[in-house]
Amino acid sequence: MRPIYLSIRLFRNMGLLLALICVAQAASAMSIRELRALEKSDKKQGENYVRYYLVGAMEGALEAHAHGVRNGAKPAICLNGRRLEPRMAQSLYDTELQRNEGVYEADMPVSLVLTNALSTVYPC
Repeated sequence: MRPIYLSIRLFRNMGLLLALICVAQAASAMSIRELRALEKSDKKQGENYVRYYLVGAMEGALEAHAHGVRNGAKPAICLNGRRLEPRMAQSLYDTELQRNEGVYEADMPVSLVLTNALSTVYPC
């Protein structure tokens, strides 16, 4: 009976993994072009939408980095007690785009820009 229990558990875990993969594909990152369109789409709230998205993308980039480090990857972002606040997401994003003008294409994900910005400003 033990092998049956293990195979049922394996199939359940595989099903969970498949569901997570499907959700991850459906929740793809916003591109630079899409973020600019979001800002222009609403005159009153467009800037706020962008700020909120950038804060979430920054927190997501930090969490993804921390997850990678926990799994054995070499750290690329080290805060070392320095301050990182949500209000800083917009300036990190804008500065990275200005610093590397011509490097980022409009179809590249915003999270890539923020990850690169964080690793530049907070290197290890």
